[in-house]
Parts: sequence; structure tokens; C-alpha cells
Amino acid sequence: MNVVVSTHQGVLYNEDVDYVVVHSDTDGEYACLKDHVPVVSVMDTGYIKLVKGKDEFYVVIQSGIFEFKDNLAQVLVQEAMIGKTYESAKSHLLSIRQERLERNRKESTDFTKMEQELRENIKTTKAGSL
Repeated sequence: MNVVVSTHQGVLYNEDVDYVVVHSDTDGEYACLKDHVPVVSVMDTGYIKLVKGKDEFYVVIQSGIFEFKDNLAQVLVQEAMIGKTYESAKSHLLSIRQERLERNRKESTDFTKMEQELRENIKTTKAGSL
């Protein structure tokens, strides 16, 4: 069976695996093997364990949809990170999210400062006054 994990930034994972285990923090856990009946589920937070031979990988996800049909598992998520262990994938996803929050805070602060400077410059130059 093939698994494709996609985010808005593109395809994160696209390979054949033996089976997947889908774990959602709200809905529990289930597995899909080859020729499984079609499944569609919404995932708030959780992970998908990908098993290929003796290898296991974990895709930690934030807000997504899992669909299985005709031996194709498609996962469309807002955010995801893949790792050899659940802990490493989750840790990496959390660190990336933290970096993004810090960057957004800084950009917001920079924007506020620029807006204040613009108002001062408009006042100083009396722009817009006749």
C-alpha cells in the first residue's frame, strides 16, 4: 500500500509501506492493512505510524484528514513532522511551531514599531494637511 502525507507546503512522505497505525488524541487508534475497507477520518492531533518491514516511522500531525481507499492512504494535514520515533517527531514539530510563534511575535512587534514611526513622521511633516 502507498502512503502520501501532504501539507500546504508540499508532499512530506510518499512511499509504499506494509501497514499504518492511525492514532488520534480524540478518536483513538486503528490500523489499515493492504485491502482494508475505505476509511475517512478527521484528526485533530495525533500520529500515524508507518511500518515497512522492520522499520517504523512516525508522522506527528496537527489538524488533518486521513483517507484510505484502493490501497492508497492519503493524509492531508496542516502541520506534520516525520521521525524515527514518536518522541523525536513530536519534539521537532513542537520546536518548529515555537520558532514560528517567536518569528510571528517579532514581526508583529516590528510592524507595531513601524506603524508608530509612520504616525510620528506624518505628524512631524504635517503630511495630509493643507
